[in-house]
Amino acid sequence: MAPAALPAALLRALPLAALLLLGPARAVRQARRPNVVLILTDDQDVCLGGMTPLKKTNALIAQMGMTFVNAYVPSALCCPSRASILTGKYPHNHHVVNNTLEGNCSSKLWQKIQEPYTFPALLKSMCGYQTFFAGKYLNEYGAEDAGGVGHVPPGWSFWYALEKNSKYYNYTLSVNGKARRHGENYSVDYLTDVLANMSLDFLEYKSNFEPFFMMIATPAPHSPWTPAPQYTKSFQNVSAPRNSNFNIHGKNKHWLIRQAKTPMSNSSIQFLDDAYRKRWQTLLSVDDLIEKLVKKLEVNGELDNTYIFYTSDNGFHTGQFSLPIDKRQLYEFDIKVPLLVRGPGIKPNQTNKMLVANIDLGPTILDIAGYDLNKTQMDGMSLLPLLRGDKNVTWRSDFLVEYQGEGFNGSDPTCPGLGPGVTHCFPDCVCEDSYNNTYACVRTLSASWNLQYCEFDDREVFVEVYNLTADPHQINNIAKTIDQEILEKMNYRLMMLQSCSGATCRTPGVFDPGYRFDPRLMFSNHGLRARRFSAQFL
Repeated sequence: MAPAALPAALLRALPLAALLLLGPARAVRQARRPNVVLILTDDQDVCLGGMTPLKKTNALIAQMGMTFVNAYVPSALCCPSRASILTGKYPHNHHVVNNTLEGNCSSKLWQKIQEPYTFPALLKSMCGYQTFFAGKYLNEYGAEDAGGVGHVPPGWSFWYALEKNSKYYNYTLSVNGKARRHGENYSVDYLTDVLANMSLDFLEYKSNFEPFFMMIATPAPHSPWTPAPQYTKSFQNVSAPRNSNFNIHGKNKHWLIRQAKTPMSNSSIQFLDDAYRKRWQTLLSVDDLIEKLVKKLEVNGELDNTYIFYTSDNGFHTGQFSLPIDKRQLYEFDIKVPLLVRGPGIKPNQTNKMLVANIDLGPTILDIAGYDLNKTQMDGMSLLPLLRGDKNVTWRSDFLVEYQGEGFNGSDPTCPGLGPGVTHCFPDCVCEDSYNNTYACVRTLSASWNLQYCEFDDREVFVEVYNLTADPHQINNIAKTIDQEILEKMNYRLMMLQSCSGATCRTPGVFDPGYRFDPRLMFSNHGLRARRFSAQFL
């Protein structure tokens, strides 16, 4: 790679970093620690075939390492989920609740309270890592009311962040705090390829005296689903999966799901099939990025000492329960994500069935760097014992999902008949979100139970419960038929998790041997909520 291809800011910064690191003893010590690369896609599902187009990624990461088949996010929306990755915390602890500044997405408050303690900040300040970010950060990053693109979060040696939300052309990057505008020329502007080239430049010209951490956050497969020109004809015969929850009425579900029109119109189905195909097309460029990255690490002699993580910020749906396209819902297709890892000490072709979440990524990467996790306030757990294949690892059997719904104060112009409080509505008057689409769930996976228990924060205190062993597509809400003792235990466990912080988020779940349940605590600790639940639902 010619030096001329290197961004000017990177050329200016790297020689200085090299001069600062001439202390040989420190350099040799740090060079032995593993490097880490985190690739984060945007809205990539795993339940509906989202990994299928990524043949190279599967060969280079999954087949060379470990695939976590039960990986989840605590909130099925971009900004809260990304905040959970960065902080290792549930949304109720990092306080990012949606994709708006008002919802704390890249707000001044987020910058003041959370950003100084993200895992990249600790990697750089406490562990001596050089850190590189390229791609989509948080949805409101670059907003003028929150510092614009001049704001570079603490913890990043090299910063190439997209202003606002995912795009493929016609966007602005913050290049170490300076705005760089890109147009619509494929050869120099297509964002996934730009991120690939920046990443290769970093690997070519970085300091060799420090370990490195890279986070590459692609726009794909987020809307507007613009594929690279060479991939526009790919997957012409592919359509969205017609599984058992496709285009059916969501009976016995929250009203927002029940309002979806069934059967969907032909135009809605054509639209979602088109979107599904384009999503796959955009992922082919991510596949190319992975291939280039792995080859460069190999050429540099660094592949064997580098952990590579591949995941997404949330899942997606295309026609499930007659909802056209989006995320935000509590079901598996929206909260379950791919998670592939390769690296030192990880045996090839492994599958892990443990229940893991994206709040575990920060603790894992800090653990790899040798940082004492007891010094953090993170809610997640290090995956390193699982990656190494340690025996007799005590692991969680449940985790928390939480989401705060969004809506317009007035009626959505697309769907005035539903009145105020809804948003993300489609032309045939199907809305994907509302103020009272606010819920919290306990997702349980133990030796004997595969269960999801959810409560909505609305006037009904509506409850949904699914036995995923018998009903993997979550068609039948069993809230009214499941054993009442289990219902009460799950209700209490949910309240405990909603108020947890740090180690208290990792206490035994309902079906763990160490779990202790005292029904009286439901009223002494969380009386109002428990009484509402008891009176209105049971």
